[in-house]
This record gives sequence, C-alpha cells and structure tokens, in this order.
Amino acid sequence: MNDFNQIFNLQYWQEIIQLNLTPWRLFIAFVDIGLITFLIYKALRSVQGTKLMTLVRGVLLFIVLKIVSGWLGLGTFEWLLNQVITYGVIAAVIVFQPEIRRGLESLGRTTNIFIFNSTDDNQKKSSHIKAYEKAVDYMSGRKIGALIVLEQSQNLDEYISTGIKLHAAISAELLINIFIPNTPLHDGAVIIQGDKIAVASAYLPLTENGRIPKEFGTRHRAAIGLSEVSDAITLIVSEETGAISITENGEFHPDLSKSEFHDFLIKNLEESVKPKHRSKILSKLAEKRGKVNEK
Repeated sequence: MNDFNQIFNLQYWQEIIQLNLTPWRLFIAFVDIGLITFLIYKALRSVQGTKLMTLVRGVLLFIVLKIVSGWLGLGTFEWLLNQVITYGVIAAVIVFQPEIRRGLESLGRTTNIFIFNSTDDNQKKSSHIKAYEKAVDYMSGRKIGALIVLEQSQNLDEYISTGIKLHAAISAELLINIFIPNTPLHDGAVIIQGDKIAVASAYLPLTENGRIPKEFGTRHRAAIGLSEVSDAITLIVSEETGAISITENGEFHPDLSKSEFHDFLIKNLEESVKPKHRSKILSKLAEKRGKVNEK
C-alpha cells in the first residue's frame, strides 16, 4: 500500500523527473507508460455500459480526492481515504464479482489478434453482407423477429454450445427460413462463425444495464448482453415493429434505416474500409442513440 501511495506523492515524481535518464531508459519509460495507458483504455472499454463503470467512477473520484488532500495537507482525511482504498478493493471484488468475471472471460476469448485477409476473403464478406441485408430487409418488412450474431476476434464457442449445430453456408434464404415463426429453430440466436452459420437457437447472456428503454425486449437485451462480454456484432429485427438494430462493443444502435444498416455492415465487415470512415458512421449512430435515450 505504501508503494501505491507514492503515486500521489509530488516529491516522488519530482525525484523521478530530476533523474538523469539515458536515452534507453527514457525509451523504456515511454514504453512502460504506453502499456499502462493501453491497459487502462481497454479496461474502460470493457466495462463501458455495465455496473462496473460505477466502480470505476468511484475509484477516479477517490484518486482525485487523495491528490487534493495531499496537496492541502489534510492528514486525517488522507488517512481515512487510505483505509477506504485498502478495504474497498476487497469489498469491490465481492460486490462486482460477476462483472469482473465477464471482463476476464472477454480477455480470455480473444483468439485472433493478427488477422490477414485475402481478396477472396473480402469477396466472401461482400456476399455475406448482401445476404444479411436481403434477409434483414425481408424479415423487417414482415415483422419477423431475428437475432443474428457475427463472431469477430473473440471466440463464441461457449454460446455456440447452447445452440443446434448447422455448419451451413451463409445465405439470405436460410436465415429467413430459420426465423420463420413457429418453426423449430426460430427461437434464440443464430451465430455466424467464419463463413458458416454455426448454430441456431443459441442462448445469449442478458444485459443488466438498467438504462435500456423498457420497449426493448429479451431479444434486444440478449444482443446487448453479448456485446458487453465480447466483440461480436449482433443484428436484431423486432417482431413488434420490424425495426432494425445493431449492437457492438457494448453499444446499442436502435431503429436504423436501410442505408444506416448498409453503411454499418460495410464499415465494420469489409477489410478495405478506412478507419476514419468507420469512425464517421459510428459517431453518427452514437448521436442517434443519444437522442433515443433522451426520449
């Protein structure tokens, strides 16, 4: 705990700055800072939209208070904060155990860090996008509920094991037939793994995010729940309204137009798209989601 408290000690940092570092040691210091920054960023992204984000805000508040109390020389208040930090970590692990477990599972399911796609792969992706658009457009017009999960870098075998195995080629016709009401496979989620429809009728984890509007049912909550514990993209068609929605990385993009749906698939599934174009569509969808939450 003494080592931790040194982080908030101004004299400690002044001593470090005054050290005559060699270029190599300076480089190592920058790498060290970069790794810490990256880990903090990934941790914040993984807890965004979950109850664990409340804990993160609390920790940040305590850090600010501890720095301020150190500057002002508030000895008693600083001692109290030290006690809270010491025992608060243990309490937080117990209270937020499910969220912490999900975060660790999310890291453990990351299997494809380096992905290299050929021209043939991009052609397949293009045909898959057309299949998704055709199927979703058909089901949206007829208010046929659908839940289609597209596996990304994180493995979804845990959820694939809950469904009925198909291992079939991706086609709009098959996706439509799976979700036709009162058929054996229509209930649950379809999971796409690679260039195959891996399973149908799979079960997904429900979100515990209380900010989701009540008009969105189990299908939407399952899609959001999966996006909170993996990097999968999920396509949803509402059976009540026929509205098209998408979830990814804990973000919920509801009631998309056909053009927005098309743009999202292109920006996220085609390798040839530039990152700046992808950020534009995500920003537009984020603005739209904010307007929906305000209603």
